[in-house]
Amino acid sequence: MLGKAYVHWKSWQEAYADLLPQEFLKNTYTLERCQDWAVRYPQNILIAVMNDKVVGFACYGSSSQEDLQGAGELYALYVLADYYDQKIGYQLMQAALEKLQSYETVTLWVLEGNARAIAFYEKVGFRFDGVKKTVNLGAERTEYRMIFKQKERKNG
Repeated sequence: MLGKAYVHWKSWQEAYADLLPQEFLKNTYTLERCQDWAVRYPQNILIAVMNDKVVGFACYGSSSQEDLQGAGELYALYVLADYYDQKIGYQLMQAALEKLQSYETVTLWVLEGNARAIAFYEKVGFRFDGVKKTVNLGAERTEYRMIFKQKERKNG
């Protein structure tokens, strides 16, 4: 789980450097915290490995959103920046959607301004559904919910 924790931590440093306060990334979102999460939440994780190195992961499960009971959720999908554009994220996404195939709808949350992630999710078939929430990530930020319909994957 140490490789997964490193990818989790490093991906936040890379992906959110321009979106979140540096103090939060440095002092709050630490490698130690990611290691703790990896140990506490080991279930429903897909790991991408290249040359014996963990380079990405995805976490998934049931949605806890009250308005979407019975939906699945992609909790996290991260790939190290050095491995972008090698279809690792796409493979992790497809594997997660396969694991979530019993759910008609799959959701995820994306941080406002995360253009790379938004473009990727839209390319896969996720669409904004108009729901947003405010989260505190060292400062108040907005996350938007995106929805994927499994029938689109099966027919498309």
